[in-house]
Amino acid sequence: MAKVTAQDLGTQPISKLLIKQALPASIGILVMSLNILVDTIFVGNWIGSIAIAAINVVLPVSFFIAALGMAIGIGGSSVISRALGSENKNKALKTFGNQITLTLLLTVTMGVLGLWFADSIITSFGGKGAIFEPAKIYYKIVLYGVPFLALCMMGNTVIRAEGKPKFAMYAMMIPSVGNLLLDYIFINLLDYGMEGAAWATSISYVLCFIYIFWYFRSKNSELKIGFSHFGLNLGIVKEISSLGFVTLARQAVVSITYLFMNNILYHLGGEISVTAYAIVGRMLMFAMFPVLGVTQGFLPIAGFNYGAQNYARVRESINTAIKYASILATIVFLVLMLFPDAITRMFTTDVDVLHQTPSAMRWVFAATPIIAIQLIGAAYFQAVGKAIPALLLTLTRQGFFFIPLILILPKFYGELGVWISFPISDVVSTLVTAYFLNREIVKTLKPDLQVSDSIS
Repeated sequence: MAKVTAQDLGTQPISKLLIKQALPASIGILVMSLNILVDTIFVGNWIGSIAIAAINVVLPVSFFIAALGMAIGIGGSSVISRALGSENKNKALKTFGNQITLTLLLTVTMGVLGLWFADSIITSFGGKGAIFEPAKIYYKIVLYGVPFLALCMMGNTVIRAEGKPKFAMYAMMIPSVGNLLLDYIFINLLDYGMEGAAWATSISYVLCFIYIFWYFRSKNSELKIGFSHFGLNLGIVKEISSLGFVTLARQAVVSITYLFMNNILYHLGGEISVTAYAIVGRMLMFAMFPVLGVTQGFLPIAGFNYGAQNYARVRESINTAIKYASILATIVFLVLMLFPDAITRMFTTDVDVLHQTPSAMRWVFAATPIIAIQLIGAAYFQAVGKAIPALLLTLTRQGFFFIPLILILPKFYGELGVWISFPISDVVSTLVTAYFLNREIVKTLKPDLQVSDSIS
């Protein structure tokens, strides 16, 4: 894979550049998602279906804390991309140092609080009945590794902002491969059960952190920071926070969604329904990897060229990213519509789960072919530093539409009301995002562009 420098983001052809950026990002997300998928398969087959539900209870809590690092990473990386585009390297270095300081302060604090209130948090997120004990075992161990995961998420976005997607891909692959190997050792060979699954996860985060630390100390990185860069700068912290808040808000909404979904489904169908949602949730993380890869590849390209005021390349990157992501999303849609039963059988042999999950999976992914517009549209506003529209568009899908729907529709349609909330919120949020993205292209990126031709 050819080396990509920061300056290449402003000169190479967009299609070629997006492939260079998106391919390693997609592979990295694939491996990370495959890790979660196979981890769930191992847990379901070696420990039991209740263990799948238990992990599903813990994930939104641990991922929210780790998402602090991702939020700081994406917010700061937008600043770094634009600083590099405008040749302000000192600001890029200071931003990176501030990212590290903020990530450590926030995630360690949240981790301590999370352990202190463990029982009430687990119960609130649906860890009830037979789910509680295995969830508590997994939760306490995984939280030890969460600050390392947060640093990895932060560092990974900075690596991409430098135009080094290959190294970002490696960073995502290391914990995934490590977790699967450790799962086999701790769960299958040593029979440590939920404790083994948890330790495998936490240790894999540490392995990823070691690699990212090496990268930034090596000659591969252009960002060589010193102690002076770690001191918090109010202006930079505000800029990181305003943009990073978009990602944090998105993850907060995801966590709230898990809270509502686990509790609503537990009330409607008990542990079986929670397990079905856990399996569908894993497929949401896994199956969308190529679309998310294009979105991640698009961010530094749009951010750099916007910072360089090369709006023609920004427009081209939007159109190209939407086209590629839509094609990939359609392929994902077809696979999941055709083979939901076979996919479910990979996770469990529980007859009740096998009966309920395929239908749920079809509903959840029903609007997948159009979702690329929503993802790329929201990502554009974040890439160019427009925090408010980025935040609002990011929250439309789950915050403004999905959560109200799952609170209302199950009253009339039971569990079906939960599942049909997914495609309805996807369609409405995509229409809203398309409107605002179209207006942005017309007003900012190409004032003379006709509205009907703005997204093609």
